[in-house]
Amino acid sequence: IEMRGGTTFHFETGGIEQALERARAFAGDRDVRIGGGAQTVRQYLEAGLVDEMHVAVAPTLVGTGSPLWQGLDLPGLGYRISDSVQGERAQHLTIRRAS
Repeated sequence: IEMRGGTTFHFETGGIEQALERARAFAGDRDVRIGGGAQTVRQYLEAGLVDEMHVAVAPTLVGTGSPLWQGLDLPGLGYRISDSVQGERAQHLTIRRAS
């Protein structure tokens, strides 16, 4: 789907590895970013396919939602928090896969 302003969305139904491979081919030497909800991000984390992730954690009550961290053992999967900055409205975490 081509959007005004030059953004194009490509949809892949062959699984996360195939989607990542296709995204890398399109990106060349640029970063690839994952878009989607908690379940999409969890799949990539569990597969060890995320190099770095920025998460803004804000204390708001908006309903049940989808848990991002529940049941994930990030250290066991090889991830660590490399940076944490407390902002006015959110805590910003940088999570990296250990080398």
